[in-house]
Amino acid sequence: MPKVKAEKKSRQHQEVKNQGIMFNTGIGQHILKNPLIVNSIIEKAALRPTDVVLEVGPGTGNMTVKLLEKVKKVVACELDCRLVTTAPQTPMQNKLQILIGDVLKTDLPFFDVCVANLPYQISSPFVFKLLLHRPFFRCAVLMFQREFAMRLVATPGDKLYCRLSINTQLLARVDHLMKVGKNNFRPPPKVESSVVRIEPKNPPPPVNFQEWDGLVRIAFVRKNKTLNAAFKSTAVEQLLEKNYRIHCSVHNVEVPADFSISKKIESVLQEAEFSEKRARSMDIDDFMVLLHAFNSAGIHFS
Repeated sequence: MPKVKAEKKSRQHQEVKNQGIMFNTGIGQHILKNPLIVNSIIEKAALRPTDVVLEVGPGTGNMTVKLLEKVKKVVACELDCRLVTTAPQTPMQNKLQILIGDVLKTDLPFFDVCVANLPYQISSPFVFKLLLHRPFFRCAVLMFQREFAMRLVATPGDKLYCRLSINTQLLARVDHLMKVGKNNFRPPPKVESSVVRIEPKNPPPPVNFQEWDGLVRIAFVRKNKTLNAAFKSTAVEQLLEKNYRIHCSVHNVEVPADFSISKKIESVLQEAEFSEKRARSMDIDDFMVLLHAFNSAGIHFS
């Protein structure tokens, strides 16, 4: 083994030995070690002394200790019970509540602010768990893989603009705060990271999210295709015909013997002037108009 690599490996083993724990990168354990970035994340959260903070992935407690100095209570959710036992003891321990388990399967308590250095593989489901959480929280300051963060803030026309972008921006204001290099973590991940701030829209937009997501999902399967082409899939037509027939049955509307869901979809797209539009360049208002046009014609997505 080359000398430089051997020295680096030796240093990493020494760090692990000093910490007294072997990190499990398979479940996304990359501990943020740079105190300047920890301080910066806390500063961006604009915490108040009366706040309850939900911290996801506290790891060895580097950030937890600093949060406890500033707020009324910290609820720390950690999957790995070994890490909980290594967290530094603090006089403010009585302000700390630890939840051991998978945050995606945990009923979240009330909180004002969420701060998280997440395992990157749960980024998307966690964002939507947060955004659909009630009662509303004030904001979340979250660490993500760089590309995922850029998808969250992408706008129509951007290469990374996708279903994740528009769904998140429907429910929240999202800001990219800072880039974080891989060497700020122990052990370093394979990708660069970014911190974003998510602030839920309160009140939320007047739209049924399941209906909205059903429409957006179809449009973004092939985001560069025209909507006319995107809706021509057999699976899509079968789903929408089934939903249409249920809608007609509930509202005592007779479905003609020669009914064609394909023609019905086509007419809605043409009348709303969306046939030739592509998801990659449509904004929230466009999708709101299109969803209303479909629903008004008795076509539903959930």
